Amino acid sequence: MIMDATLARINQGVQLHHQQGQRAAARDVFAQIWDEIGGERGDPLHVCVLAHAMADVQDDVHQELVWDQRALAAADLLTDARVAQAGVALPVAGLYPSLHLNLGECYRKLGDLGRAREYLQRAQAGIGALGDDEYGQLIKGGLDRLARLLTSE
Repeated sequence: MIMDATLARINQGVQLHHQQGQRAAARDVFAQIWDEIGGERGDPLHVCVLAHAMADVQDDVHQELVWDQRALAAADLLTDARVAQAGVALPVAGLYPSLHLNLGECYRKLGDLGRAREYLQRAQAGIGALGDDEYGQLIKGGLDRLARLLTSE
């Protein structure tokens, strides 16, 4: 199944960031797409995926948190039918561990360790929705790392 055009463009921005190290260029691509989809009024799937990616290219942790919160709010509006229609292999439940991990990491960076632990627990509770594939391993590794950091702080 082919992903829709907006998700494909978001993925191009993600590649700019992760494979080419071009954070600012990725941020520009994401900002343009954000305007095109109508911001938070856009399709919740596009809002969720785009805000999740936009959070990763922020230089300020407060802005990162805002984008992560937008992604989580949009995820709450999604259905499995919508994500499947767009060609996303995961059910909606599979999105939450990564969203919660990112929020936990933001709160850890901000020094709000109680909230960081709360989001870590939410992510761990939802980990069963992930497969044992590369993505699942990436998220599980991130959760393990965050748990270690929160134990030492």
